[in-house]
Amino acid sequence: MNFKDYIRVIPDFPQPGIRFKDITTLLQNGDVYKEAIEQLKALVKDKEIDVIAGPEARGFVIGAPLAIALGVGFVPIRKSGKLPGETIKADYALEYGKDKLAMHSDAIKPGQKVLIADDLLATGGTIKTSVDLVKQLGGEVIGAAFLIELTYLDGRNKFEGIDVVSLVQY
Repeated sequence: MNFKDYIRVIPDFPQPGIRFKDITTLLQNGDVYKEAIEQLKALVKDKEIDVIAGPEARGFVIGAPLAIALGVGFVPIRKSGKLPGETIKADYALEYGKDKLAMHSDAIKPGQKVLIADDLLATGGTIKTSVDLVKQLGGEVIGAAFLIELTYLDGRNKFEGIDVVSLVQY
């Protein structure tokens, strides 16, 4: 299946020069969404995964169904101030701005094997910060899975020793 047929590209969003990859058009088609999750599952099923972690918000729509498909738990990584319990936080740079991510301080147990899942790998800032948060809690990041990878931004180069998989490359 060519998933690019279901991903809308919006020029100059959120700022001039950015060609935003909008996955809402893929998510609206249940069969295509399900197939994308199944194909991601096939790419990571042989890994020893205890839990999947995904950054807000589109990481939730990829990571949570992938966790269900694999029969493992899901840990949300949220923007700072959105989690009710004790958290750890880290700053990160987006391809067009800055933000701060947080996780519950008890979300990952030391030694747990964690797969990071998100919709898009661009410059790698969000995912690098997610990896750092997992490691700060003693988790072992065994891979990262993405629906889309913008290969021209070389984001995967920020993850030495971490297996990166993606369904669609631009």
